[in-house]
Amino acid sequence: MSELLKEAVQEKRKILIDQLIESGIFKIKNKHLYEMTLGELEKVYLNIGSANQPVEHTYM
Repeated sequence: MSELLKEAVQEKRKILIDQLIESGIFKIKNKHLYEMTLGELEKVYLNIGSANQPVEHTYM
């Protein structure tokens, strides 16, 4: 994976983790947010976070 892609994935993970923490979510099924993959975080955000705030989509 290129360094640019790795950085983009890590930045997206950080944003999702921050948004979930702001919503009061720290763990899912005994797994801390920082232990989850980007895909897992996106699923949680879409299932829980979308009820409270709009989801941003970026297409390249």
